[in-house]
Amino acid sequence: MAIAPDRFGHFAAIDWSGAVGPRQSGIAVAICTQGSAAPTLITVEGGWSRAAARDWLADTMPRDTLVGLDLGPSLPFVDRGAFFPGWSDSPADARSLWALVERICADDPHLGASSFVDHDEVARHLRRHGGRKGEFFDGRGRLRVTEEAQRRQGLSPTSNLNLVGAAQVGKSSLTGMRVLHRLADRIPVWPFDPLPPHGPTIVEIYTTIAARAAGMRKGLSKIRDGASLDTALAALGSAPHVPLARYDDHATDAILTAAWLRSNAYRPELWSPTAMTPHIAQTEGWTFGVS
Repeated sequence: MAIAPDRFGHFAAIDWSGAVGPRQSGIAVAICTQGSAAPTLITVEGGWSRAAARDWLADTMPRDTLVGLDLGPSLPFVDRGAFFPGWSDSPADARSLWALVERICADDPHLGASSFVDHDEVARHLRRHGGRKGEFFDGRGRLRVTEEAQRRQGLSPTSNLNLVGAAQVGKSSLTGMRVLHRLADRIPVWPFDPLPPHGPTIVEIYTTIAARAAGMRKGLSKIRDGASLDTALAALGSAPHVPLARYDDHATDAILTAAWLRSNAYRPELWSPTAMTPHIAQTEGWTFGVS
């Protein structure tokens, strides 16, 4: 798929969080323009909340932005022909899944997803804290087709059905689905929506892909100082960043991944992954950068 060289003028990355509470220290937002200037962090007074991030996406973000969200926008489907095999209310596609999460979690504050995690039918497929593992949670948990492709690229994805451990992304994914549901008809989400000829577009990102592209070795994909960040940015064709008051994984992941998006947004093979069928696109989605 050919992409017009001026299709996007801005590139943003959001490191997401599934944490409990009104503000999430794990949310970080970085943005850059075309060219080589380093991405900059966007901050809000009091820190980001999921609702504030949703509002920024819907109302404040430049309208020519390609934005990557570091979360899984769906759950495994293809391997068993359903998100939740054996449950009559199991959704038929990703957008129906987002709507289901929103409906069950309507009373959860701060766009949380605790009610969905604890739902009797859903919990049967999850690994939760306290040693609680549903009878349908096998091994390390089911993976989406794009996550199996990540493994073939030497990455180490974690099942979105696993909610335990430092590497888990299940909680972030479920809270992110509520945000995506609320952005319906406002911003296209690829590949559930085709890439439109103009306007903003959301894609799923995996920050480790950016780290690998910047030359960081497996197991050393987190940056916690300015010099290391500038070295990684230079590998992606970016100028040095404006020094930060505090360096943490969330801020540096967002900055580096925004620069990676800018340097890879026009690779046609990333918009047409060979293993992504129309069925996969509508049920499981795809991680941008996995070809």
